Amino acid sequence: MSDRKLISKYFESSYKEKIYTFPNKNFVRNNSFIPIPFKLWPYEGKLFFLFLGIWCLFGLFILGSASWWVASKNMGDWTYYIKRQLLWYVPSLSISFLILKTSIRDLLKFSKYIFYIMLLLVAGTILFGTSVNGSSRWLIVGPLQIQPSELIKPFSILEAANIFAHWNLVKNEKKFISILLFGFLIFLIMLQPNLSTAGLTGGLFWIMAFCGGVRLKALGTVASLGFFSAFVSIITNDYQRLRVISFLNPWSDAEGNGYQLVQSLLAIGSGGLLGQGYGLSMQKLQYLPIQSTDFIYAIFAEEFGLLGSILLLGFLTTFSYLSLRIALKCRNNYTKLVATGCGTLLIGQSLMHIAVTTGSMPTTGLPLPFVSYGGNSLLSSSVIASLLLRCSLESTGFVGTLRARKTIN
Repeated sequence: MSDRKLISKYFESSYKEKIYTFPNKNFVRNNSFIPIPFKLWPYEGKLFFLFLGIWCLFGLFILGSASWWVASKNMGDWTYYIKRQLLWYVPSLSISFLILKTSIRDLLKFSKYIFYIMLLLVAGTILFGTSVNGSSRWLIVGPLQIQPSELIKPFSILEAANIFAHWNLVKNEKKFISILLFGFLIFLIMLQPNLSTAGLTGGLFWIMAFCGGVRLKALGTVASLGFFSAFVSIITNDYQRLRVISFLNPWSDAEGNGYQLVQSLLAIGSGGLLGQGYGLSMQKLQYLPIQSTDFIYAIFAEEFGLLGSILLLGFLTTFSYLSLRIALKCRNNYTKLVATGCGTLLIGQSLMHIAVTTGSMPTTGLPLPFVSYGGNSLLSSSVIASLLLRCSLESTGFVGTLRARKTIN
């Protein structure tokens, strides 16, 4: 049955029970919990919502297995990390619901102000941040630990969409200021130093600029500058240089700088074809450091083996395909770029996390979205996912009509 017939049938059966308004020839139910009835969601949106739920549940199960031993030994409660993660789901889902009810047009209007605030907070980590493992990424605000470089990610996507959606119509002054701000953000993250997040953020801007129609010559210049900056950061920071050296040959210093990667590889290798079984990882018994955050994939691979890892990669491939379908079906450049940025960040960060734990790239601190323990990462990932889902709903044309601007100041 076609979408139009389904819509007609739905309204005929619901007319006496529900009240609808028709702004700009589009409709939205006034008293609905969601922007449009679930029956009218595009199939990409329905599948995305299903996959997102599976990802979140999967993450809680893996986190529970990876963290129970350390939580039991250090906190006296094997559910300590799970409880705190569930507690972070409350604000994460609440904010995600608000975003789902807000049009991309409205989000684009006020995102710049939050972006500027977050940019100042990232700068604040350089001056007042708490140093962990040689990197200053955290601000302590009362009982909360805030990681601005994580929380700024969704607003970076919105700001990039604002500038790249109609690049050729943007005045040169605004282009210069926006690019300068994006570069300043990456520079601040590198100063923490947090090369993985800086690289991920730079890659995000680059892909969105490419999809927005920025010339390849300019993009090539920016990419060259980015690689050069990363090289300078590595040779000037002992912490990063040692990480790269240990990545090239972790076995040469298996008890020192290469210890973390060696233990991760041992965990993945001992998983074999089918894995040790859920909850039966040996490396999580405090052999593998930070096993519930930056190296949680290694615990998953040990317990579920090669087969489980292939299924996870297949899941991420399907998720990326759905994200691409949502982006292609968007009705304007703004939502297309927002959807592109959201899919790029979620999948790109997941693949980078897996690459780090398998020794395919230098060891860096990058969480696996919806799986690794951490409220800042969960909040950021939830907001990004809700933005992508909102783009899918707006692709129907029933909510959030966004008119392209002829001129951009």
